[in-house]
Amino acid sequence: MINLATRVSELSESETLQMAKLSRELKAKGKDIIDLSLGEPDFDTPLFIKDAAKKALDDGFTKYSPVAGFLDLRKAISEKFKRDSQLEFSPEQIVVSTGAKQSIANAVLALVNPGDEVIVPSPYWVSYREMVKMAAGNLVKVNTKISNEFKLTGKELATAITPKSKVFIFSSPCNPTGAVYSKEELHQLALILAKHPEIIIISDEIYEYINFIGKHESIAQFEELKDRVVIVNGCSKGYAMTGWRLGYIAAPIKIAKACEKIQGQFTSGTNSIAQRAALAAITGNLTETISMREAFNKRRNLVKTLLNKIPGIKCNNPEGAFYFFPDFSYYFGKEYKNYNIKNADDLCMFLLYEGNISIVTGSAFGDENCIRISYATSEEKLITAMERLHNTLLLLK
Repeated sequence: MINLATRVSELSESETLQMAKLSRELKAKGKDIIDLSLGEPDFDTPLFIKDAAKKALDDGFTKYSPVAGFLDLRKAISEKFKRDSQLEFSPEQIVVSTGAKQSIANAVLALVNPGDEVIVPSPYWVSYREMVKMAAGNLVKVNTKISNEFKLTGKELATAITPKSKVFIFSSPCNPTGAVYSKEELHQLALILAKHPEIIIISDEIYEYINFIGKHESIAQFEELKDRVVIVNGCSKGYAMTGWRLGYIAAPIKIAKACEKIQGQFTSGTNSIAQRAALAAITGNLTETISMREAFNKRRNLVKTLLNKIPGIKCNNPEGAFYFFPDFSYYFGKEYKNYNIKNADDLCMFLLYEGNISIVTGSAFGDENCIRISYATSEEKLITAMERLHNTLLLLK
């Protein structure tokens, strides 16, 4: 008999990856599924980045890399923070990892002891919850409101803080809601956190460049939080480099060294070829990144227009990333054939099998009334998907 560790049975599979897997299985059976489940740009990695990877192969970058990343890449990341956000980090404060997901996991494992409380605004990215669980911490979910664009207020944050609070994790631009915090909104959170110097902030900024309202603002800019913020970023979203698996943190030196130590026992250094490609991306111009952002913005406006034609749903106004997170609770309690729609989970399965659309239940992100819709695909597919969504929902009585 094989007895797995308890942590495995307690761990949930990523609902996002689960829906994507199910979509692939149905497609393999000949079903015409439009997959809006994954948060993955449909654009190819820019040519100058791919060329840098090819050159790296020719130049012999095929050996183990330093655990924290090549020094020239860490220097480039330090300069990027200064260039884009006027933030000062030394190369020693940078740790390069196998994707931003590993960067966050490293930080959570480095900071959270059993019983520590980790405050997370809800809706949240699915893996925050499971990472906290693996660290034996307690997730403290703070519900936000669609009427406030799913943004956490200082007052709401203050009510969640207890003597056991250790970490605060959030994202801006946000996955799954697309919410983008302004400088003033971040400052209100910073003023509350300044009163609790024992709390470390993990700021997930992976969607930094997919921001439709102007300059990206980081909570690390406030003097009140000096030396208490871990910034997480990477190349997957802004440079269409999801498969390259390269993320990084900028952190207080003590936390950076702890993350390096943990990573040294799990994966060691990040793929050497991906690092050379990332160096080209981070030091190159943003022309193609800006073009991708403009395309995402156009798609956002298209999907918003089409969603507004569907009766009963409440829709937020995402200002970044490439998701909508509408409230579909109007359709709960309705039926069609053998389908009895009690919640967002039921609705997603109904839409998958009857509408041939793959989207992700909001319960995965901490909100059982909503569904996440990714618009990181072509306008043609989005138009067809929204038609299917509308027509399939009309079947419910």
